[in-house]
Amino acid sequence: MDLKKFVRDIPDFPIPGILFRDITTVLKDPAALVGAVDAMIDLLDGMEYDTVLGPESRGFIFGMPMAYKLRRGFVPVRKAGKLPSEVARREYALEYGSAIIEIHKDAIIPGHKYIIADDLLATGGTAKATADLITQMGGEVVSMLFFIELADLGGREALAGYDVRSVLVY
Repeated sequence: MDLKKFVRDIPDFPIPGILFRDITTVLKDPAALVGAVDAMIDLLDGMEYDTVLGPESRGFIFGMPMAYKLRRGFVPVRKAGKLPSEVARREYALEYGSAIIEIHKDAIIPGHKYIIADDLLATGGTAKATADLITQMGGEVVSMLFFIELADLGGREALAGYDVRSVLVY
């Protein structure tokens, strides 16, 4: 299935000069949604891992069905203040400012192997902060999977040293 034909391009969003790759058109089509999740799962062929982890919020969209289908656990990575128990947190730079992500302290098991699943690799900031948190807590990041990679934004270079795989590359 040609999944690119389901991704809608929206020019000048969120600001003039940006071409936004909209995945809601993938999500609303049953065959495309299944195809997208299955394509991400296919990227894991032969890989050993214990748990799938997804950053808020679109990492939930892909990570949760992957974990369900693969019979693995799922760990949500949330924005600051959204998790009810004790957390580990990481602040990271955004294009204009900064953000904080958090993971429950008991969610990462030292020595376990983790997959990070997300919808988009742009600059790599969220994925790097997530990987840093996992490593800080004693886990191992085996791979980072993305539905879309925007190659010209340098995210893959920012994640040098990690196994980075993408379904669609623009």
